[in-house]
Amino acid sequence: MTQATQTSYSPTISDDEIRVSPTAAEQLAGLMNNPDVEAAGIRVFVSGGGCGGMTYGMTYAESITERDKVLEGDGFRLVVDAVAMNFLKGCDIDFASDGLNASFVFNNVFKSIGGSGACSACGAAGGGCA
Repeated sequence: MTQATQTSYSPTISDDEIRVSPTAAEQLAGLMNNPDVEAAGIRVFVSGGGCGGMTYGMTYAESITERDKVLEGDGFRLVVDAVAMNFLKGCDIDFASDGLNASFVFNNVFKSIGGSGACSACGAAGGGCA
C-alpha cells in the first residue's frame, strides 16, 4: 500500500494566488482604518450570477476561520474562504475611479479555471462581469 502524498495547506495568500494593486491596497487600508468599523479583515466572496456565471465582491469579515486564507497588507487584511479561493486564484484586485463612480475591480478572475480573464458572454474584462 502506498502512502498518499499530502499537500501542505498555507493560511497565507501568496502573490501568485491574489495580487492587490497599490491603489486597491490604499483603499482597503482606508476601509480598515475607519474608526466606526470593528472587523477582523475584509472578506472577498464569490457568488453565482453575472454574465460569466460568478459575481465577486467584498464585505467586512467579523472573524477569520481555520478554513480562511489571509493576505496581510500595509494597514489591511484580506480574507478569502477556501471555496472562493478556487475561483480567485491568479486574480488581480485593482481600484478604479471615474468621476463619482469608484469600485474595486477583479481582473483575471477566470485564470484558475483555464480562462483568459475575459467574459466570453459579453467580452468585458474579468472585473467587468461582476
